[in-house]
Amino acid sequence: MIGLVSLIGLPGSGKSTVGRQLARRLQLPFIDSDHWIEAQLGCSIREYFEREGEASFRDVEAQVIDELTQGPPGILSTGGGTVLRAENRTNLQTRGKVIYLKSSPDELFRRLRHDTQRPLLQVADPLQRLRDLYTVRDPLYRQTAHFVIETGRPSVASLVNMILMQLELAGDIPQAN
Repeated sequence: MIGLVSLIGLPGSGKSTVGRQLARRLQLPFIDSDHWIEAQLGCSIREYFEREGEASFRDVEAQVIDELTQGPPGILSTGGGTVLRAENRTNLQTRGKVIYLKSSPDELFRRLRHDTQRPLLQVADPLQRLRDLYTVRDPLYRQTAHFVIETGRPSVASLVNMILMQLELAGDIPQAN
């Protein structure tokens, strides 16, 4: 009964971690769009970003999202900026269920302050950058999502349970006995 479930949210909101656990619980494949993109590019997103720029990266990302949202049922973890393109928002929303893992910029900063792999955070003031990203992207995440889950401080298992409960209540997955 369940099709594609896509996780959206800012960098560090838990899309990959929660997605892997959710996939395990639902016995569905887990797909990380960033890993697919890197496989297609033959290099890291960070390298490609630096070499080709954000616009070129977003073109590749849009092709991958189009492809993945037409695939078999699974749990899809998307890049934080996926929602910047209207075509991605439409494809995610019309081809499955979308869960927005909502985290505050301050919470994300605590989680990400030592991360050197995220190109958008390699700036002088990463906390301000997260606040700026939140301001731009939060309305787009909300517009795209079927469900908003506040990440706050719950454990990964609790977040997965909250998502499963939302999907059950919406009739997207059979109720557990």
